[in-house]
Amino acid sequence: MAKSTEDILKKYGGVLSKGTSSSVLSNYSPASSDISAEFTQFKQDMLPNFSRYEKLCKNIGGSLKIKLASSDEKRIQTEIEGAHLDITPSNVVSLAFLSSILIFLGGLILTVAIYLFTSFFSFLLLFLAMLTAGFVFYYFYGAPKRLGNEWRLKAGSQMVPCILYTVVYMKHTSNLERAIRFASQHLEPPLALDLRKVFWDVEIGRFSSIKQSLDNYLETWRGTSPEFVESFNLIESSLYEPSDARRVEILERALQVILDGVYDKMLKFSHDVKAPLTNLYMLGIVLPTLGLALLPLGSALLEGAIKWYHVFVIFNLLIPFMVFYMTNDIMSRRPGGYGESSILELNPLYPKYKSRRPYLRAALISVPIFILGILPFLLHYTGLASLLGLQEDYTFMELGVGFLGNIKVFDFVNGMPMGPLALLFSLFIPVSVFLFFSIAYSGKTKEIIKSRDFSKQLEDEFNNSLFQLANRIGDGTPAELAFGRVIESSRGQVTEQFFKQVNSNIQSLGMGLERAIFDPKRGAIINYPSNLISTSMHILIEAVKKGLKVAAQSLMSIADYVRNIKKINDRLRDLLADVVSDMKSNMTFLAPLLAGIVVGLGGMITLILSKLDAVLSSAEISGADLSGFGNIVRIKDLFPVDAMIPPYFLQISVGLYIIEIIFILTKALVTVDAGEDKLKVTYDISKNLLKGGWLYLIVSLIAIIALSLLAGVALSNLTI
Repeated sequence: MAKSTEDILKKYGGVLSKGTSSSVLSNYSPASSDISAEFTQFKQDMLPNFSRYEKLCKNIGGSLKIKLASSDEKRIQTEIEGAHLDITPSNVVSLAFLSSILIFLGGLILTVAIYLFTSFFSFLLLFLAMLTAGFVFYYFYGAPKRLGNEWRLKAGSQMVPCILYTVVYMKHTSNLERAIRFASQHLEPPLALDLRKVFWDVEIGRFSSIKQSLDNYLETWRGTSPEFVESFNLIESSLYEPSDARRVEILERALQVILDGVYDKMLKFSHDVKAPLTNLYMLGIVLPTLGLALLPLGSALLEGAIKWYHVFVIFNLLIPFMVFYMTNDIMSRRPGGYGESSILELNPLYPKYKSRRPYLRAALISVPIFILGILPFLLHYTGLASLLGLQEDYTFMELGVGFLGNIKVFDFVNGMPMGPLALLFSLFIPVSVFLFFSIAYSGKTKEIIKSRDFSKQLEDEFNNSLFQLANRIGDGTPAELAFGRVIESSRGQVTEQFFKQVNSNIQSLGMGLERAIFDPKRGAIINYPSNLISTSMHILIEAVKKGLKVAAQSLMSIADYVRNIKKINDRLRDLLADVVSDMKSNMTFLAPLLAGIVVGLGGMITLILSKLDAVLSSAEISGADLSGFGNIVRIKDLFPVDAMIPPYFLQISVGLYIIEIIFILTKALVTVDAGEDKLKVTYDISKNLLKGGWLYLIVSLIAIIALSLLAGVALSNLTI
């Protein structure tokens, strides 16, 4: 008895002494059974974003206790539990309140300081401080719900494999505890973490049996994934069936229930999400872009009441925030149960994804392009022009473009560039930004995305080979010999080498089946990074212990599952194809196209007014008779050029706005199509930035040059 007590104290003492210093990546192993330690380590190491938020809540939010209404406290507590955070509702509200107050006070102090030193009170700066404070409050206050939704999507994408592994195991061993442990060992986090916590709650004495702990955990999914709860209820009910045939039938029904449930939910979601995405496109892209066309004239008509920095605030802060809010609402509606299930942090190439080198390479390309974008200011405000033996500015007449007359190419008015060439140079600034992120994100993801695509190709081919392997084993061929006989049927496929390696390890090196597949040095699985292949082989090894017939049935179940889930995935992609493809084409084609045309129109309007202003000013100086010009004379007073928004800054605001929209909408579309998938988000952003950015550049360049030439030709005869 004393020895048993000592062993227990030693075991749990070791768990407590580990703390959270070790990494789950080094301890995450299918063979590990130390549930409590893995739970603690995963929570601390695999989810650093959660941990940072928890630290902020405890350090900043813990300094102020706010009394909440019981309904609000209950709602926030539910969100906290859904996000698996170790904080209180008071911490959440306190952090949001204090951080927003600090930001607002900082902006207020800065505004007052500027007023004391310059006698200029900046209402815009104060407004930005209020806007930022409001955004920070919204961001921190909604963080538990947002993080909980990310957790739900990640865990939901692993529900179908969870039911599969449980069902396959219970078909040959009707033991709920072992089946859940088997599923937790072969699933990836975060659902694996939840299943481990089911055991943890039994270990600490919260529940007396696995069934009670499991039922308590399933209650957390009853509102969002009832099909997952129903499937586990069917699995539990199979334990009480005296007939094996009836028990297997119920287990197969459990798998079909979750497949049908996921399909029905995604079908409803695909219909419900179309209207919000259409509204998002119209309110977030079309209307703001069309409104830009009126800004040059509007700013002049209002005698300079609208400044370029107002445009920047509206199009680069306010509208993106509105789009961000609308996309968050859309993403929160997405049901779980379908999407990418692999965890990025567990990929062997993850260090390359986290590397900073792609950013350095991108900066080496983007910084020189950015410098070209600010070249008009460098020539005008620095000694660069004299250093290079150039003038600060030139007229088109001096450059040989006679029909544009004496208009300057940069045309600084009140310190702001208004000329067509300055507008062309401004294109380099958004180009440098989209190239920076496109090159950096492509460098981070190109290898790891190839690895994932290779794994998916493996899984597609492996399903047919798995069916052949099950047939051979079902015919009575020992598993060790079955691999050699499947080689011929998999000839020409990627998985052929896998079966050859297993067979070679068994026949030539005398390894057992498990070592031939999973040996750390010579195992066939080393070169095949696929969860499906790994789990299938683990199931095979486990099932062979029960007999060849059981092993064949287990492999058949996996093959049927893969075939069914592929059909469902194809159907779901078809359902979402209209929504996703339309939104993607709007984001990477129509929005850059409209924005580029608007920039060209803005440049043309400015050029026309500049030309008229130059002609009329020249006429006034020379004392010429202006009566022949009629009402055109009034244009100079009605639309003063010096009060217009410089096309240079208008184009920069539009270009950056397109980039921000691509960032926000790409994440939304990936979430709609594939769930929470950071790798796909990063990879798609790099592709969409490249497509949308180059299209915007080409259209803007053509529109600026074509419309400017058109305006120049139309006004070429306008002389005194």
